Amino acid sequence: MKFAYMLVVLFILSSCASVVSEESSEDSAINNEITSSTEPNVLQDSPGYLVENEGELSIQDSEPAFEMCVRALTDYYKAIWNGTDIELDTFIENKNLKQYTQKKIQSQYDVYAQFDDKVQDIKIGAWEVEYTDDVDGGFLYLKLPVQVNMTVGSRGEVTEFLVRNVNGKLVIVDWYTGTKDGYDFTVRGENLTINNPDIWNDSEWVKKLESITD
Repeated sequence: MKFAYMLVVLFILSSCASVVSEESSEDSAINNEITSSTEPNVLQDSPGYLVENEGELSIQDSEPAFEMCVRALTDYYKAIWNGTDIELDTFIENKNLKQYTQKKIQSQYDVYAQFDDKVQDIKIGAWEVEYTDDVDGGFLYLKLPVQVNMTVGSRGEVTEFLVRNVNGKLVIVDWYTGTKDGYDFTVRGENLTINNPDIWNDSEWVKKLESITD
């Protein structure tokens, strides 16, 4: 009887070890899985998004740049619909772009806050990225089709970003959503080609925008 009992115990322990081993293998598989670029499930929580190599920008920085833009869009939509805070310093360094974006958020909030609907999350479709080299270290162009999931229903928009490496950190240097009758569409114009990463350093151009928004 004792021998039979010991065999039963050993069998149970062996089964438990097998289950743990299988679970560990599953966990390992999950941890090593690369998520699809159309469904970003995990976003970087650090205060800044770092480049792959501190001294340069390259197409290898596409993924963290994408994560940063998704985070910016998520916070942006929740700010204008839900009234939550958005830390623009995490994404933008240029004071002109930052001021413009603040005005944009306030204007959009004044429009959408009156509706009894809230943003739940966003989903990005098939996004595009392109690297362009220039004398200032190059920049990334990202085009993100976004589905904004609301309490009731959803809405879709396409947003374009330009991203640079500034002191080893990824920052947004231009941000444009071309939705008809939207803020950018009305203030900056329609059917724009977003390809100038230094546009917000153009004081004359910025003054023209300020004359429209003030």
